Amino acid sequence: MTMHEWLPLAVLASSLLPGLVIFALPESAVGVRTVLNLLGAFAKLGLVGVLLAGVAAGEAYGVRFAVLPGLDLAFKADALGLLFLTLSTVLWLFTTLYAIGYLEGAPHRSRFFGFFSLCVTATMGIAMAANLFTFFVFYELLTLATFPLVVHRGTDKAMKGGTIYLAYTLIGGTALLAGIVWLHHLLGSTEFAHGGIVAGLGAPYAGQLKVVFLLLIAGVGVKAALVPLHGWLPQAMVAPAPVSALLHAVAVVKAGVFGIARIVYEVYGVEFAQSLNLLLPLSVLACVTIVWGSLRALRQDDLKKRLAFSTVSQVSYVALGIGLFGPVGTIGGLVHLVHQGIMKITLFFCAGNYAETLGIHRVSEMDGAGRRMPLTTLAFSIGAFGMIGVPPLAGFISKWYLGLGALEADMPWVLAVLAASSLLNAAYFLPILYRAWFRPAPASWPAEHIAARGWRETSVLLLLPPLATAAAVVASGLFAAAGPAPLGWAQLIADREYLQWTP
Repeated sequence: MTMHEWLPLAVLASSLLPGLVIFALPESAVGVRTVLNLLGAFAKLGLVGVLLAGVAAGEAYGVRFAVLPGLDLAFKADALGLLFLTLSTVLWLFTTLYAIGYLEGAPHRSRFFGFFSLCVTATMGIAMAANLFTFFVFYELLTLATFPLVVHRGTDKAMKGGTIYLAYTLIGGTALLAGIVWLHHLLGSTEFAHGGIVAGLGAPYAGQLKVVFLLLIAGVGVKAALVPLHGWLPQAMVAPAPVSALLHAVAVVKAGVFGIARIVYEVYGVEFAQSLNLLLPLSVLACVTIVWGSLRALRQDDLKKRLAFSTVSQVSYVALGIGLFGPVGTIGGLVHLVHQGIMKITLFFCAGNYAETLGIHRVSEMDGAGRRMPLTTLAFSIGAFGMIGVPPLAGFISKWYLGLGALEADMPWVLAVLAASSLLNAAYFLPILYRAWFRPAPASWPAEHIAARGWRETSVLLLLPPLATAAAVVASGLFAAAGPAPLGWAQLIADREYLQWTP
């Protein structure tokens, strides 16, 4: 087996093997568990770095194993997959550090970190899947690996939230499987390929292909939290803060919108999807989700639920970019896959810090939090301003390209949706910042909540991850034109997908 074949397998193994060992560790083996977690995270980071350099240079990486005649478990590392793979790998490292600090002294840590590693392994499999069958296998493994994390605390509320999550995702998985089987019957193969694979079926199959597209998008749209398939996401906020970060920024919702990208670009192909009039309904659905999620966020006093509905809105920018027919919209949508991830994980890290340090769980409890936890609140402010789209932060870059893409696609009404979304973003984030920075702390706070602790306002492991990801939000905007920035990689993908495209 050559390096080009074993490298994708090594990426999977770098989290799978530590996770399996962690399951067997006693709760008291804190040091060993921490070493295994960090060893796996850093090893994966190095391996993904090699893949990035190789794919940028035009190298091909892939391996396959026959399961049944005509049905392979196949992996590849391409530009689109590496966008998701790199995001998940980098944020997994920060989430691991955060989780180690967050769960210090908590029960069932070996179980938590074992499933945590399996969750990331499933995400890697989704990113590197070379066909719909492999995608489906790891897509369902992601559901099974995240359910124990959602219900980790074992309370009635946690079990209810986990049950709702499982019901939604299993129903979505059923729709996805139906679409894959139908497509396999029509084609005999479901390999991902630039330009798509279904165009050769032609007009006689147009009706069937539209129904199959609906099934596939419904299947991945559950995890992508498209309206009306989003109901599980706010309920899953009963999970610990590292799990919320995992759901919103690293794995689950990202797997959903990444699936939409694979289906549009490499199953149907953008030109054929446009000829079937499939992209406009996808764009409209994304716009409805963007506005609806923001309106629901306005009504939430629970901080994590407000952030959850914000995710419902913000992640649909990715689906919108995919639905805009043209390379500029594609760049805006794909770069937001990364930008939303780093902004949202910053916000959830900070929400976890407020809860752990000050016992704050609601927006109405945020008075004075900025004076007591200035660094955490600075990171939260950067994430919030990024979501609003304030230049020169990462969110502004996404919205700029989406706006240009809407004009390129002759869909100027999308500009009104983006403007309304930014105003709504400001309406539900700015009151939080006002309370945190400008309102006095309540007199009922105990002395230890009011006393300053210097820069160590909370545990170092809880403070450094949000500061690092907030810095990434700034850097991704300020240095968007630099080669290593996410924008450059999104441009590379758009160039390959629209090689023959003319406006």
